[in-house]
Amino acid sequence: APLGLKCHIFAPEGDNPAFDVAAARTIAPYDDIEALQAFARSVAVVTYEFENVPARTAEILSALVDVLPNPRALETTQDRFIEKSFIRNLGLSVPDFLPIDSVENLTAAVAQLGRPSVLKTRRFGYDGKGQVMIRETTHLAEAFASVGGGACILEGFVPFQREVSVIGARGLDGSFAAFDVCENEH
Repeated sequence: APLGLKCHIFAPEGDNPAFDVAAARTIAPYDDIEALQAFARSVAVVTYEFENVPARTAEILSALVDVLPNPRALETTQDRFIEKSFIRNLGLSVPDFLPIDSVENLTAAVAQLGRPSVLKTRRFGYDGKGQVMIRETTHLAEAFASVGGGACILEGFVPFQREVSVIGARGLDGSFAAFDVCENEH
């Protein structure tokens, strides 16, 4: 709002801080096709605030308006196993990881990757939610249950001195801009 941008927010619930500064709002479920189509016709471009917006929602919108990042990028980042596999296939380094779908599978994976390691949900985890450290004393069945007992990944632990983030964007013309690197403190 301070930059003069007129934003239209689409959200499934009405209690959203962005509504306080938005020029317009649509409150509807992510699968309401009529509401999505009306929303798409009212804006010049669509982006999303986090990766838990359904990929199908982005696909519906992209038929009528540019959605950036595109629905395929959204779909890739929604599943940690798919995302890490994609990054590894680009030749970039990621911690060793294995898919997990049962306590037995977790037991075998911990034997392979060792302790400490990190058990994470494949979907809907963020900012430390949906994950648990697997330490020497961790009871594996309890750890698996604590993250919902569903599809997960186990990652090898990476000892690190600091975690940093970079937020960057590429324009349709290929230009690039980024915020300064910042350190994350947990």
